[in-house]
Amino acid sequence: MGSNRRRNMGLCLYALDGDATGPDACWSYGSFAEFRRRLAEAEGFVLGDMWGFGGDRQWEEISTSLEPFLNHPDDHSKDIAPEDCAAILPRLENILEQWVSMADSEEDLADRHIEDARNLVTVLRICVSKGVVLAFG
Repeated sequence: MGSNRRRNMGLCLYALDGDATGPDACWSYGSFAEFRRRLAEAEGFVLGDMWGFGGDRQWEEISTSLEPFLNHPDDHSKDIAPEDCAAILPRLENILEQWVSMADSEEDLADRHIEDARNLVTVLRICVSKGVVLAFG
């Protein structure tokens, strides 16, 4: 996988472990928004209905371990804590497994989302194993 941070795609998530050549997950801002919308759908809600994303539904009304990731500004703001990474990781791995199993039967499941989820899982695993934050840069 290698580091994509040099590509300056818009937004890259990486383990803040001091390894500038480590793996990361990078998106354009539009692609990141699509990825998060797809994750919200997997959790059974519409991201656009949520407060902060154009709707008025409060985050307290839903229950998902992905909330620290989904309800995060898509700019270079606050990092995600290692304990939140540890909560996000198992659910993201589960969703990834579902997407992979559905990929053959569902034409609308973009291979890009599967690859993005794989990249993010790799980065989250590093955050959890090293006890470091998930940085947005």
